[in-house]
Amino acid sequence: MANKEFALHDVVEMKKPHPCGENRWKIIRMGMDVRIKCLGCQHSVMLPRRDFSKKLKKVIESENQ
Repeated sequence: MANKEFALHDVVEMKKPHPCGENRWKIIRMGMDVRIKCLGCQHSVMLPRRDFSKKLKKVIESENQ
């Protein structure tokens, strides 16, 4: 598996959409866990970094361009 680069405040696309129908998430916290916020309904979810890396599809917008 390729190492996917992501950073704080990036907008990412996950493999499965959120139940609200939105598939874009913003990374709002990073550490051992990654907290992401749905850009559709503003719901936030915390995932272990390993699970987040598996479920990440691609980075849509990078904060440090």
